[in-house]
Amino acid sequence: MNKAFPETFLWGGATAANQYEGGYAEGGRGLAASDMITAGSYTSSRKIYFTDANGKMDHITLGESLPLGAEPILKEGEYYPSHNATDFYHHYKEDIGLMAEMGFNSYRLAISWTRIFPNGDEEEPNEEGLQFYDDVFDECLKHGIEPIVTILHFDMPVGLAKKYGGWANRKMIDFYLRYSEVLFTRYKSKVKYWITVNEINVLGGFWTLGTYKKDDAKTENKGPILPTKYLPEEAAGKYQALHHLMVACSYANKLAHEMIPDVKIGTMLALSGIYPNTCHPDDVFGAYLFRRRALLFSDVMMRGYYPAYAKSIFDEYDFELKMEDGDEEILKNHPSDYLAFSYYRTTVYDRNSDITTTTGGQQGQANPYLEKTPWGWPIDAKGFRFVLNELYDRYQKPLMCVENGMGNIDTIEDGKIHDDYRIAYLRDHIAAMRDAVTNDGVDLIGYMPWGCIDLVSAGTGEMKKRYGFVYVDLDDAGKGTFNRIKKDSFYWYKSVIASNGSEL
Repeated sequence: MNKAFPETFLWGGATAANQYEGGYAEGGRGLAASDMITAGSYTSSRKIYFTDANGKMDHITLGESLPLGAEPILKEGEYYPSHNATDFYHHYKEDIGLMAEMGFNSYRLAISWTRIFPNGDEEEPNEEGLQFYDDVFDECLKHGIEPIVTILHFDMPVGLAKKYGGWANRKMIDFYLRYSEVLFTRYKSKVKYWITVNEINVLGGFWTLGTYKKDDAKTENKGPILPTKYLPEEAAGKYQALHHLMVACSYANKLAHEMIPDVKIGTMLALSGIYPNTCHPDDVFGAYLFRRRALLFSDVMMRGYYPAYAKSIFDEYDFELKMEDGDEEILKNHPSDYLAFSYYRTTVYDRNSDITTTTGGQQGQANPYLEKTPWGWPIDAKGFRFVLNELYDRYQKPLMCVENGMGNIDTIEDGKIHDDYRIAYLRDHIAAMRDAVTNDGVDLIGYMPWGCIDLVSAGTGEMKKRYGFVYVDLDDAGKGTFNRIKKDSFYWYKSVIASNGSEL
């Protein structure tokens, strides 16, 4: 028998409120920026409509910032996938029951900020929203499932974006801390694992940071800030906004440790891998530099300070980070307890290519040694082991993989879904993860594959790009019964968990 994982290992799955929960206008919930995003077939086709200062309607795409004076609107006749998503709001008992049947002992989920504070700046929280998550956590605990809760997951309140300009404004720190304190107070007896923010290294624009363009915003991209394709025009504004967010996360770390016994609170990054295209020194060092653009954020959150190389990145944009009194102290004294991360694929850096490479793995040169998913994502299980070792070597703190998986098109045949391709992907990745833990000594807390029950794709807004062990009857236009159907991978993952990863 192959070596198994530690007995305390957390097996589960992961979802996000904006892609899974639905109920966007129920229970006193307010509008989030994700509610303003139309469906599409790829990232640049998803739109956020607005009226400008003169009342004229226009739109931006994901990752862009709104012009000053713009009013985001819901356009009649457009489909907005987050509004119903796959309706966990009304199916949570059924869905958590399915997780329990698979043997989950953990479930990574995100809280919708606007379900707790509809506009983001209220003095008092929305009790109906708080009660919903009480019910969800109680249902999890009834089945022996440990909730792992993300506080901020692509979930910018429209109210805070419109009134304050989002994370470009330091006032966001106070609103985030009020929100966090309410969560810690309410759920301290039910939730021991927290994640302050999802994939901080790929945040940008109105959707995730709530930012607006300045009138004199630069339009020239001077260098490969991550992720270049999705940046607002002002790279400097992005870094300053993310500084405010990291300071807020550090204050939340402090607060959690003061309020919750035995709490573990971490940060989370998109950390799929990157390889040099050749052994040419410019390819090798270029890949290294790109990787540091993602690791900059985990360096700050895990180590407690900005690394020396941050200055060279900021200098590319003539940017000088504005620090307030106490910022360095809070970052230093209250780093994250563990690093959560997503891993889907690897990408290739080519010094001669015009293709933008991002260290989350979104784009890059094709790797001739790897097969791809239907959406063109390279499948690289060995890269998973590499990244696990890379991160543990760098930080020597526990890791948690809170997203992994492949998006694919599932077909129902005689009421069943035969997803051997998903089983093969996950089998290889779990085997690589097991090698990292048992052979390499990586301290890994748990493994939560993405979209364990089908949800809407964050990038494309599609339903046909499915990740789950459970099929949800819904199409790309939002039509369907929302019925749940177990896939073949459901039964396979159940057996993996039952053997604690020893039998794949």
